[in-house]
Amino acid sequence: MNLVLKECHDSPFSGHLSEDRTREKVKTCIWWPIWQKYVQEYCKTCDSCQKANKYTGKRLSNMIQIQQPRRPWEIVHIDWGSGLPPGGDRSYNACLVIVDRFIKTPIFLPCHKDDRAMDTALLI
Repeated sequence: MNLVLKECHDSPFSGHLSEDRTREKVKTCIWWPIWQKYVQEYCKTCDSCQKANKYTGKRLSNMIQIQQPRRPWEIVHIDWGSGLPPGGDRSYNACLVIVDRFIKTPIFLPCHKDDRAMDTALLI
């Protein structure tokens, strides 16, 4: 039975399948009492799978908790969308995107890619 598990799980043609996929493969080949338990144990103790799926504990980034607003317009997110094709009567080619965190509805304000800080302040 170990030979069957080895062929169905860690042969080059299998590529260390998950427990479910290994079980599907084994059931097409052979049957014996409590075979599913053997598949589960074999996959859990597979050295290659344990090394490949090992969690190092290293965090990819420091996540910060963003405060939840209590009322509309208490916290807003603002970002630019640029590289747009010119449009409108003033040939706008960018967009100022404002999202209120409370209502989560985006507001899109047409603008120009080369607008200055003062132009942006006047939009808001």
